[in-house]
Amino acid sequence: MSNENGSGPRRAAVVGSPVGHSLSPVLHRAAFVALDLTGWSYERIECDAERLPALVAGLGPEWAGLSVTMPGKRAALELAEAATPRATAVGAANTLVPVPGGGGWQADCTDVDGVVGALRAAAGYRPRPGAPGVVLGAGGTAAAALAAFAELGIGETVLVVREPARAAEALACADRVGIGATTVRWAEADLRGLAREAAAVVSTVPAEATADHADVLAAAPYLLDVIYHPWPTPIAEAVARRGGRLATGLDMLLHQAFGQVEQFTGLPAPREAMRDALRTATHGVLPLPL
Repeated sequence: MSNENGSGPRRAAVVGSPVGHSLSPVLHRAAFVALDLTGWSYERIECDAERLPALVAGLGPEWAGLSVTMPGKRAALELAEAATPRATAVGAANTLVPVPGGGGWQADCTDVDGVVGALRAAAGYRPRPGAPGVVLGAGGTAAAALAAFAELGIGETVLVVREPARAAEALACADRVGIGATTVRWAEADLRGLAREAAAVVSTVPAEATADHADVLAAAPYLLDVIYHPWPTPIAEAVARRGGRLATGLDMLLHQAFGQVEQFTGLPAPREAMRDALRTATHGVLPLPL
C-alpha cells in the first residue's frame, strides 16, 4: 500500500509531561508500518500545558498531528482554531491535526472512542434500558466517560466524588452532551447498590482509592477501570474473582488510538496490527479484544 494521502513522509508525536512512559509510539509506529507509510515518524515530546501553545505554533507543514496527554488536554482545546463537537463538550482534546488549507489546528477527543470501544469490545457492553451510568471521579477522563455514555445511549449518570463542589466541569459536560447527572460523596454513596443497578461503571480514580471498595464495585455488569499500571488493580482482581466483565485503560488506549491514526494519515487504522504491537509491548498481560 502506498501513501494514499499523497503528502509524503510526515511527523507525529505524543506530547505531555511526563511522557517517557507513553505507549502511544508503539501503536502509531505499528500503524505506519502496516500502512506502508515509509518515512513517517512518531516520537515523544516532553511538554507541559503552559508550553504547549508555543510548541504547536512552531510546528512546520510536515506535521500530521499530535496526540496530547496530561497535563495538556485543556490547553490543546484552547489553542485550536477549530474543534469537534465532542472535544468542545468534554472541554479537552487529546488530538490535534492541521486544518486543511493551512488554517491552524483542529482539536478532537478520541478518548470518547476509547471508552466506548473498551466497554463494547473488552467488557462486552450491552444496553440496559433505563439504567444509569456510574462514574467514579470528576476529572478530564470522567468527562470523556460522560460523552461516551451519551453515545452509548445512557441517559442518566451518577458521579461519585470526594467533593461535589469540584465536579462543576463534569456536570457541565453532562449538560452539553444531553444526559442528566447527579453527584454523591464517596463517604455517603451506596456503592453496592449503584454498581448493581448501573448500566456500566467507569472508574477514573487511582487504584488505591478503590482498594477498599473493589469487591462491591465488581458487582457492576460492565466495568471500565482506566488504570492499567501497576497491574492487576484491586478492581481487576475483584472482577476476576467474580467472573465479571472488565475493560481496562489499555483497552481504552488502544481504541482511542484508532481515530487518531485515521485523522493523521487519512487511512483506515490497521487495528489488528496495532493491537498485536500493544500486546507485545505489554507482554500479553491483557487480551485486548477488538
